[in-house]
Amino acid sequence: MPTEILMPALSPTMEEGTLAKWLVKEGDTVSSGDLLAEIETDKATMEFEAVDEGTVGKILVAEGTEGVKVNTPIAVLLEDGESADDIGETSPPEKSETAEKSAEKPVSKEAQAEPEKPAAKTPPAPDKDGERIFASPLARRIAADKGLDLGSIKGSGPHGRIVKADVESAKPGEASAQAAEKAAPAAAAAAPATMAQGPSTEAVTKMYEGRDYEEVKLDGMRKTIAARLTEAKQSIPHFYLRRDIKLDALMKFRADLNNQLEGRGVKLSVNDFIIKACALALQSVPDANAVWAGDRMLKLKPSDVAVAVAIEGGLFTPVLKDAEMKSLSALSAEMKDLATRARDRKLAPQEYQGGSFAISNLGMFGIDNFDAVINPPHGAILAVGAGVKKPVIGKDGEVTVATVMSVTLSVDHRVIDGALGAQLLQAIVENLENPMVMLA
Repeated sequence: MPTEILMPALSPTMEEGTLAKWLVKEGDTVSSGDLLAEIETDKATMEFEAVDEGTVGKILVAEGTEGVKVNTPIAVLLEDGESADDIGETSPPEKSETAEKSAEKPVSKEAQAEPEKPAAKTPPAPDKDGERIFASPLARRIAADKGLDLGSIKGSGPHGRIVKADVESAKPGEASAQAAEKAAPAAAAAAPATMAQGPSTEAVTKMYEGRDYEEVKLDGMRKTIAARLTEAKQSIPHFYLRRDIKLDALMKFRADLNNQLEGRGVKLSVNDFIIKACALALQSVPDANAVWAGDRMLKLKPSDVAVAVAIEGGLFTPVLKDAEMKSLSALSAEMKDLATRARDRKLAPQEYQGGSFAISNLGMFGIDNFDAVINPPHGAILAVGAGVKKPVIGKDGEVTVATVMSVTLSVDHRVIDGALGAQLLQAIVENLENPMVMLA
């Protein structure tokens, strides 16, 4: 029985995507792991792999189609012995309203005159609690033969689709326990983020009737940013801790290190030191190295630090994993690589997901200080301003001039209380004001 290939969810926030390019054509034979298409998500353009083997019987969505919703058919795969005549009636891919308008094309007379072939009826997909269970026809047949309940099997295909390998490896009883164990986090991950509430499009445009303006269409990234940050500000109880950090010792230490590393082509930035300082502080204050997980907290052992990178039309927060274990030069090289690929939208999801803590540095734009919004499920984010010359009072009461950087730690009060947040920020300050300790 033909198998539908569904539009995959290639990131946790993806609800629809653009089928940028097909890497196969009708009649091609594919195996599990072969590349089928390039899909443009809300974050990047990614390659989509086959999970079943067979022959591409029919391509349902043309290259360049925008707004194809997740979990709708984009192609049909045939098994051995099947032909295009076996393809039954397939529902047209779900698309957003704007995509439907952009996809409208004139139909040729030849196409209009071509008689429709009689379609074979495909058995209805199974469902659980009124929700459709997505499984390939072959997986359904194997499950029926083995007496397995598809509703209790966790699929490894796109968006949790059940494929042949899942039912072949499942045993009665095991699948139920596996499904129960995964149900709660899966439901949480599947919940779509909501867009900001406010005046309707019609109400706002009416306000500006007669004024000259350009209408800018929201792409997937901008929609996701709007939804996630609205959710963050509405659902996370933020509080803010502020400190000034004297950078003179760090600037001198950085200059000395860069002179010694010049032969290796390494040039450390202040941001590299900030990443290292935060990673070590999370180790010094382990209770603050935590994330909010709905009905519990997760305390992380490693320091996985995310760093905001501005790109055209939005931002990424690539994660430097095990940052506490890496040298300053290694962190610098990794950060440069992640930032370059972020701007090219070439990051894989595992490179910008996770982490417990984030850094947003606007100092290079001359910003003295600001408050950053926490990126859930992180427990905190450090907003970093510019280092500027300021008069300071020394230990003996004398007035001197020092380079001072203002930082603000935005904290999720569900995860980190005030005193704990103060300890974390104090550890960050001590690391940056005494940079040599970071090498000890």
